[in-house]
Amino acid sequence: MSNKTKGALMAAEIAEAPAVFDRAATQDHAAALRPLDLTHKRAIYTIARGSSDAAANILSYEFMRELGLPVTSLPPSVFSLGRGVAMEGAAALVISQSGASDDLVRSANGIRASGGSVMAITNQPGSRVEAAADVTIPIAAGPELAVPATKSVVGAIAAGMALLAALKPSYISRTLASADVFAGLRSPSHPRAADLTSALLRAQHVYVIGRDTGYGAAQEVALKLKECCALHAEAYSSSEVLHGPLQLVTKPLTILILDTGQADIQDSLDTAEKRFTAAGGAVYRIRPADIGSQGLTPAAAAALLLCLLYPVVLATAVALGHDPDAPATLSKVTQTT
Repeated sequence: MSNKTKGALMAAEIAEAPAVFDRAATQDHAAALRPLDLTHKRAIYTIARGSSDAAANILSYEFMRELGLPVTSLPPSVFSLGRGVAMEGAAALVISQSGASDDLVRSANGIRASGGSVMAITNQPGSRVEAAADVTIPIAAGPELAVPATKSVVGAIAAGMALLAALKPSYISRTLASADVFAGLRSPSHPRAADLTSALLRAQHVYVIGRDTGYGAAQEVALKLKECCALHAEAYSSSEVLHGPLQLVTKPLTILILDTGQADIQDSLDTAEKRFTAAGGAVYRIRPADIGSQGLTPAAAAALLLCLLYPVVLATAVALGHDPDAPATLSKVTQTT
């Protein structure tokens, strides 16, 4: 396969991502949620794997900030391999592009059997996860043919924002304002995309750093660098990376800092940038403001960072001779237990 055709599917799906965000974020789910009383829930647990888990991480920060409830990840194996845990007074948010993974289906069934409510975000209508959930929020990204998920990840974040808007009406205006920003984007490209690609082509090891919703975006970018480029990359919160992981900067290390623009995380990101730069790391900081985008919620800002970095990952993969549409060891639906 020539370099002209490698990654063609992924490129087309990346280009669709802003429109997918706009559609998914502007859905009205208030009526669908009425039968599901979340008023007295004490916690929300996310259930997901891979890119969906990164989207869940992004949404967990947004939900905690807006709802004042603890939101944290629960491993699917608690239900798929174990006997489950008590879920009375709790809700779960299951995110799955395909809605077909056995462990997620078992988790959804187990949560309901243990007294919990299940909300699902999927991109496949009529999926087994949807059948096991109390309420399903569609991503509606359309078919995604490339193995690496891109538009469906961005859409999952947007669908989660639409869900949050249904749970908290005061969040609606901010969701719609963020959707307007995405509606105005046409295949966004970072102004330093070529420099970022060049840096990744030289890289041996990459740290992707974020804070708050930016940490979930960092997890997704690190995953994509491994998945598409066979490049060793790890995601860290800027509050954690300055402990033991900082020592790796004594070897050649490339650092991507994903900055959502939130005022309360700037000191943390600034400190990480200064420490890594002083130690000799190659540091690149990426912000939505780099393309003039403003007025985004933190979750939407994280989604936009993905839209800006997916093309960089794609270009890096193709330049390294990989076909990111079909990584050698991966398949579109991963069956895990």
